Amino acid sequence: MLFLVAALLLFGALLGTVAHAPFTFTAVAAVVIAVWLGIFALRERNARRHSSTH
Repeated sequence: MLFLVAALLLFGALLGTVAHAPFTFTAVAAVVIAVWLGIFALRERNARRHSSTH
């Protein structure tokens, strides 16, 4: 429960920051995060494929 409260506080702080940031900065940050998550997902999928064949 404490983790949930901390996560919500952090989420609120980040959204508050984004609300005051310029749109171009927000868009660039969103693209960077999306690319990072995509790379992470591909690496995880490849790692699970290779580990299931052993």
